[in-house]
Amino acid sequence: MTRSGGARKIVSRDDLIRRAAEERAAGRTLAFANGCFDLLHVGHIRYLESAAREADILIVAINDDASVRALKGAGRPVLSAQDRAELVAALRFVDYVVIFPEPTVGPLLTALRPEVHCKGTDYTSDSVPERDIVRGYGGRTAIVGDPKDHSTRDLLSRIARGGT
Repeated sequence: MTRSGGARKIVSRDDLIRRAAEERAAGRTLAFANGCFDLLHVGHIRYLESAAREADILIVAINDDASVRALKGAGRPVLSAQDRAELVAALRFVDYVVIFPEPTVGPLLTALRPEVHCKGTDYTSDSVPERDIVRGYGGRTAIVGDPKDHSTRDLLSRIARGGT
């Protein structure tokens, strides 16, 4: 797949599983990144751009609205899952975007079996919750992106204080 497009990169789980098989059949490797991506910021961009360098194809899984609320609390997400997916899909280095409802990406990792599972620098290879799943199918985990000094929570606080 050419790294371009936007909304057409957003696919269902079943379509993603089919497309992942096609990509592999064509000899391409898969990197997988996930997150809420509520109010896309420079930390997200650096994380995803680094993840894209880990393989030929970058798949990004986005938490659905209910799971973001459960993880982040009242008032979140700020943007709907579909809006967040469209923003992420618009990035040239993202190949596929899927929205997932589960509390973790474990089931999606098991179904896709990407060669590389990418997590941000707020994790270590030992603290990634899905590390055993990835090891179990022979994949690897990569810690990517810049130091975690950007967050949506901090951005929302700055906005609430009037931008300071």
